[in-house]
Amino acid sequence: MSTTPPADDDRQDANNRSFWMPGNYQRTVRRTEDAFQACGDLATCFLERARVERQYALQLSEWSTKWKPHVDSSPLYGSLLKAWQTFLSSTDRLASLHASVCRSLVAEDAEKLRSWQKDAFAKKIFGGFKEAQDAETGYARAQKPWTKRLKKLDKARRAYHKASRKEHAARERESQARANQNVAADKQTKIREDREAVQQETRKVRARYEKVLEETNRYAPRYMEEMEAIFEQSQEEERKRMVFLKEVFLSFNKHLDVTANDRVKEAYGHLRDTVAAIDEHEDLRRWKNTHGPGMPTDWPHFQEWTPETKSKKGEQVLEEDKAPLEKSAVIAAVRVRALYDYIGQETDELSFKAGEEFVKTEDEDDQGWCRGLKDGGLEGLYPANYVEVV
Repeated sequence: MSTTPPADDDRQDANNRSFWMPGNYQRTVRRTEDAFQACGDLATCFLERARVERQYALQLSEWSTKWKPHVDSSPLYGSLLKAWQTFLSSTDRLASLHASVCRSLVAEDAEKLRSWQKDAFAKKIFGGFKEAQDAETGYARAQKPWTKRLKKLDKARRAYHKASRKEHAARERESQARANQNVAADKQTKIREDREAVQQETRKVRARYEKVLEETNRYAPRYMEEMEAIFEQSQEEERKRMVFLKEVFLSFNKHLDVTANDRVKEAYGHLRDTVAAIDEHEDLRRWKNTHGPGMPTDWPHFQEWTPETKSKKGEQVLEEDKAPLEKSAVIAAVRVRALYDYIGQETDELSFKAGEEFVKTEDEDDQGWCRGLKDGGLEGLYPANYVEVV
């Protein structure tokens, strides 16, 4: 069995919900209170998201702080170690960014919304809002004469329908009397006269109903004009609220959309470049020269005895050491002596023999290399653990 209501019922239900029916303007009036509540909910929502951003920033910082000593002491080396360290440094930058997002949501978005809410909604002393009360008063004033006309029209309609039912019943009785031969002629005459009287009354009631309907329809344009004028005022207030909230949403999106932030792009760009720069060949070469077969060693060899000489002050120095010491004093740098033979693998590296001395011009870097200057003016890199300070 179909549960679909008849079309007439649908039209009647839609008519009862229509804005034009008495009292149905309340939904529009309630928009003011609903908008006020929505502003409060939005501010609370933004503040909760700000707390999420703050917690996330703290968690990022805690994670970075926890892992930094582990990474620094990791067995990884070279460009792999640098890439891992960059993950932590980029995380610190992201933590700072999300902390700034939190501050923006609180100090800009939520505060702006709260301030606007306070200024845009004029509260009355005994509750409610002035805008809603003004709209309520305007709608009620416009609908008062219309409501009276509708009641009068409904009364006329019901009277006409009642008279029509009586006329219909009178016609039915007359029809039955004509069909029944046992009904006396005078009785039939009486039934016919009753039907004519009822029919005449129905015409009068119908005329009154049509007159009231005509008066109501003549008043309808004025009623519609007054209602629409009040409605447009409400629409304008609602439009202002929607425009403002759109601006708030755009600002909210701007602060949350870290993908468009230059700091994020820079952090991830630097991280991407550092990871892409991992060079296994260079790292393995340096490891070979620093800790592997590429390291020089003091292979057994014949060492000639050299007599020592004493200085006037009693200091024992080798004659061949005097010139290098004087050279070191001139350039004011650290004098070092090679412990092993080393053959440079690249054009920017020094080569030297065990026992050879030269000047260290730069301290050891994070890869274990120093920069030195030989007496002949040749400058380059060398493994820090291949020499000792003189």
